[in-house]
Amino acid sequence: MPDRDPAYVDTLASQLRTRNPGLARAIEDDLARLRQSLAIVTRFIHNPNVALDVRQGLARDLNLPEPTT
Repeated sequence: MPDRDPAYVDTLASQLRTRNPGLARAIEDDLARLRQSLAIVTRFIHNPNVALDVRQGLARDLNLPEPTT
């Protein structure tokens, strides 16, 4: 599948940066915010100070692996 080939993806990313650097920066900023949000959710799901059933329910709702402890 070409969209999973690292060389193909790098070529497309390079073209995007060259042709529209503003769009590339906006995409990178959005990705950084998404990663930050995911990190916050992950910390919450693995926080033992929060009730296990609440954490499991959130993980289930988000289709993430459920905590066991």
